[in-house]
Amino acid sequence: MLGPMHSHRGPLAQLRRGHEERVLGLLRRHGQLSRAELGRLSGLSRTTLYDIVATLVAGGAVVPGAADPGPRKRGRPVEHLTLDPAAGQALGIDFARRSVHVAAANVAHEMIGSASLAHPPDLPWEGRVDLAEKLVASLAGGALRLSALGATGAVGVGVVGPVRRTETEDLPTARGHRGTRPGGGHGGALADLVELLTHRFGAPVLIDNNTRLAALAEATWGAAAGSPDVLYLRLSHGVGGGLVVNGALHRGVDGLAGELGHITADPAGGPCECGGTGCLETVASVGAVLAAYRERGKKARDFAAFLAALEDGDTVAEDVLRRAGTLVGTVLASVVGALGPSTIVLGGELAQAGEALLGPVAEALDAHVLPLARDRVTLRPAALGEAGGAHGGVALALHESPLLARYPGPALPEDDA
Repeated sequence: MLGPMHSHRGPLAQLRRGHEERVLGLLRRHGQLSRAELGRLSGLSRTTLYDIVATLVAGGAVVPGAADPGPRKRGRPVEHLTLDPAAGQALGIDFARRSVHVAAANVAHEMIGSASLAHPPDLPWEGRVDLAEKLVASLAGGALRLSALGATGAVGVGVVGPVRRTETEDLPTARGHRGTRPGGGHGGALADLVELLTHRFGAPVLIDNNTRLAALAEATWGAAAGSPDVLYLRLSHGVGGGLVVNGALHRGVDGLAGELGHITADPAGGPCECGGTGCLETVASVGAVLAAYRERGKKARDFAAFLAALEDGDTVAEDVLRRAGTLVGTVLASVVGALGPSTIVLGGELAQAGEALLGPVAEALDAHVLPLARDRVTLRPAALGEAGGAHGGVALALHESPLLARYPGPALPEDDA
């Protein structure tokens, strides 16, 4: 199990400890890595890295990873390293508008399981947490070790709407751990939710916007795995996004980064609930697409019926998606010019339309993005679906929980101060 860190006052010992923490942090963030990858990401010399890795392996904090299941290549196989899978677990929960999604993984990034349940939109937080607890109990056939979670793990939680970070304070939580009390957008409701979850699961709680967590999940396990800088856009009943920079979430001022749905897409468009005019959400959300389809004299009771019409070759449905996709691609081109991500991931219900949407997005992106960036950015559909927010909660816990920074290791002799 992960143990407490040792205290070393000498400067050389502190430097070495810093190198160890850097290597452990990379394994927490990325999962399995080879020594070459660790060297590139850490910036440590080969000699220093190999010495640090040898110490961590001897102490049990780092172990050889699972063998690559792909075809065997010539030469000596590359050994990958990972954190000890038995050292801790992380739980992710996504409280969506009408459903709860959960996922769990160990510190080696091995997924334990995931599950979902729908609920009425007016279900109170206590009822939603009850559903989450029921789902967690079902993971891995009930074999998820919540006792280990409380000792060395964390719970990452996604919620709908902005989660402001400027007014935070510590909450006393179960077993002496501390959780974060978010301030702002949701008022006291999030503070109550954090307190409720910490007592139910006996572990520290980290909370963020669920779309932003879906971005982190796609960058960790999904369509953009391995890409350091990722822009995620969710086209659903609302439109939102998230940005991952160098493998970490970018939250922006007061935690409001990722509100891509409120960038102006059509200056002559209709009013948006945010107070603006022609926002991307007014032209590329599920409701906006259905409204545009019905304005053309067509009928569709819901988005599933719209997709069925599209599948049957309905040209009006194709035209509606083409306009929406063109506006999405134009907005994304501006964002790419400002932020320079290597990968763009499109998710949400609208992305289920496939090439009918992605094609026009790609065309508009290519037409409007800076020529130098055309070959440097990749557009991909999301891979994790509705489970993305919960997977992102797991990634958040693995990345940011202070408890997961603890690890065993032999005490190092202090150098002369």
